[in-house]
Amino acid sequence: MLDQCEIDRAVVGIRTQVRAGAKITNTVLLGADYYNREVDDTGVPLGIGKDVVLDRVIVDKNARVGDGARLVNAAGVQEADGNGYFIREGIIIVPKGATISPGTIV
Repeated sequence: MLDQCEIDRAVVGIRTQVRAGAKITNTVLLGADYYNREVDDTGVPLGIGKDVVLDRVIVDKNARVGDGARLVNAAGVQEADGNGYFIREGIIIVPKGATISPGTIV
């Protein structure tokens, strides 16, 4: 489900939800095993939130990226581990079932 977003040079998997204002480039979204419009105990709905920016990211299945998050690796970090993500060879990876809090900047 895509809603008023920009997607360029990306793979979008089955049941992926991308909300309004999101900008996604050079990214792989693996989708979800189910549709879910409700939020979990983190308060972040399944999929990609409003006004999210993703560049060179792999988002595994059933992951949640909160509104306003920017995952772009502007600093060019090659290897790192963060809360709900890790970076390998400069690519940000959001593992299966992980949650990125709203407003997170990487």
